[in-house]
Amino acid sequence: MIKIRDIRKTFGNNAILRGIDLDVEKGQVVVILGPSGSGKTTFLRCLNALETPEAGVIQFDGASPLTVDFAKHPDKKTILALRRKSGMVFQQYNLFPHKTALENIMEGLLVVQQKKPQQAKEAALALLNKVGLSDKADLYPHQLSGGQQQRVGIARALALAPDLMLFDEPTSALDPELVQEVLNIMKELAADGWTMVVVTHEIKFAMEVADKVVVMDGGVIVEQGPPEQLFRQPQHERTRSFLQQIRSV
Repeated sequence: MIKIRDIRKTFGNNAILRGIDLDVEKGQVVVILGPSGSGKTTFLRCLNALETPEAGVIQFDGASPLTVDFAKHPDKKTILALRRKSGMVFQQYNLFPHKTALENIMEGLLVVQQKKPQQAKEAALALLNKVGLSDKADLYPHQLSGGQQQRVGIARALALAPDLMLFDEPTSALDPELVQEVLNIMKELAADGWTMVVVTHEIKFAMEVADKVVVMDGGVIVEQGPPEQLFRQPQHERTRSFLQQIRSV
């Protein structure tokens, strides 16, 4: 289990996160919804310290436990250990433009895990096959569609075998016809038992795949629960209002 307690983050005088508590079970898919500016992406980035909270605790249980207390100003070694626990899939792909799809995936295997080149290549090719891109290994990002680039990004995140996969609106930059190919890969990962936290507006994906849906607004969690309950019988007025807005789009 991953336990997240009292995560707080401010930018200047603006409190973006006002104390977030969340439990994520191993193999669980948690989808985070909320209006623009609610703090969803900031919260996601705090989970691997791409943004550093002023306070809060993140605790990983299991074979290699880790506890990070941000109020105690964790050192670089602890932050690195936290980042190695998670794989991040970004909204804008963030691939190295001068490296092929294969080389993008191999990078972390070579640099972080210090695998031998042949081992890294074999692992990267297997991951490209997993995301349906085994025939694109030698292509550069500019030669790939947005959906293909995002699938390479997913394979790159998977390469380090993280305990937690983080997705920051992974389909929002894609043309509508490319969205489903990325969502299909994410559904396969969920079926394979990967632990995932996903910021998205894809309600259908949340209904089909999520174990838990979290609604954020104003830097707090307004409501959370199983998708069937939250979408059909939301308990909070802010949840009802938000769901009405996105369903009317």
